Amino acid sequence: MTAALAQLNINWWRDSIDILIVAYLFYRLILVIRGTRAEQLVKGLFLLLLAMIASYQLQLNTLNWLLRQMTLGLAIAVPIVFQPELRRALEQLGRGKLFQRTYWNWNPQEFDHLLSELHKAIPVLVKKRIGALIVIERETGLKDWVKTGVLVEGIISAELLINIFFPRSPLHDGAVIIRGNQIVAAGCFLPLTDDPYLSKELGTRHRAGIGLSEHSDAVAIIVSEETGVISVAHNGILTRYLDDKKLRSILIDLCAPPRSEGLNIWRWRNSK
Repeated sequence: MTAALAQLNINWWRDSIDILIVAYLFYRLILVIRGTRAEQLVKGLFLLLLAMIASYQLQLNTLNWLLRQMTLGLAIAVPIVFQPELRRALEQLGRGKLFQRTYWNWNPQEFDHLLSELHKAIPVLVKKRIGALIVIERETGLKDWVKTGVLVEGIISAELLINIFFPRSPLHDGAVIIRGNQIVAAGCFLPLTDDPYLSKELGTRHRAGIGLSEHSDAVAIIVSEETGVISVAHNGILTRYLDDKKLRSILIDLCAPPRSEGLNIWRWRNSK
């Protein structure tokens, strides 16, 4: 009797751990696909699964057979159609980001400097309708795209950013790539997204920013030359119509290194 109870207790713990691991994996999967095209796919697959179960229980054999054939077809189509999302999930797994939040190689002072210089530069770019594409490197290395541009390796400054994107500059059409507190390269060519659902009003800069964010975890800041609208691309998603406050909030959320608790120094400096 005692042995049976002990075995039952062991089985209970094993089953509990098994359930917790599976639940956690599903939770991380939801975080990865949230806000992407794959989110709608998962909802559709869930409804399809419910329909299959219902048709089986109700003995609707023809409908059940049809749904099973659709599932087989989706098993082939999904890896092709959602290749960017699958690649991004595998990259996050390789970086360990499915299981923890890690930080890349820069310190709080460098990040403060980045915020300050962007706060000075971007309003000027917006006011003068100067198009810009500024990429902030995070954990995924961007060496392949750095090589397509001209090495700068200069400390970030508002003046340098404005001069790079000035219409008569030879580097103004490409992207600036920032690593830590340096502008690593300018005039870089980025991969364009092939998302067919993007608005036709989005130009090459927006498509390049989204495209790079599909291939890496980088954050791309885009200033529209036509409208002066500020946008941010991350994880294949474009967030538009940002002001200084919203842009700061997004950058802090996505790029800020860890801080000591109680230290409140996330401020845009006055540019007056």
